[in-house]
Amino acid sequence: MSLIRTGPACTMAGLSYVEVLVATLLIVTALVPAMEALQPGIAGAGIHKALAEDHYQLVGRLEAVLAEPFADLDDAAMAAGDSTVPTSYSDVFIYPDGRQITRNVFLSRYDADNADGDDDPFTGTDPDLLWVRVEIAGSALSMEALASAYGPGW
Repeated sequence: MSLIRTGPACTMAGLSYVEVLVATLLIVTALVPAMEALQPGIAGAGIHKALAEDHYQLVGRLEAVLAEPFADLDDAAMAAGDSTVPTSYSDVFIYPDGRQITRNVFLSRYDADNADGDDDPFTGTDPDLLWVRVEIAGSALSMEALASAYGPGW
């Protein structure tokens, strides 16, 4: 007895052109929405990259300002006269791809002990404590710190 069948009942040897065409059509139809679903993720990656780069620029500028002598920072704060006026430490940074950001630096003496009792940290200020804020103009990104005449953490 032979295990190999022959004859008219076993003439199917592969897929027909119609079956291949239907399978290709189904795959293409399913791929279009799948590719459209990936678009927000791809766009989000670019946005995240730009935000991360801007964050590092903020940190770098804040650290550079905090490394300046306290007397120089205090002079710049007094020259600005107000906590809403950018100081001379502000600058423009240009990325290699041509995108540029303006890093505004704000300095003001700070009222840490609230000795005047008005709950405004920018009135009745202490001469040995400065408020430092670095922000990217036109965005919500900013960082703040306090600088002391007595050094970092002492």
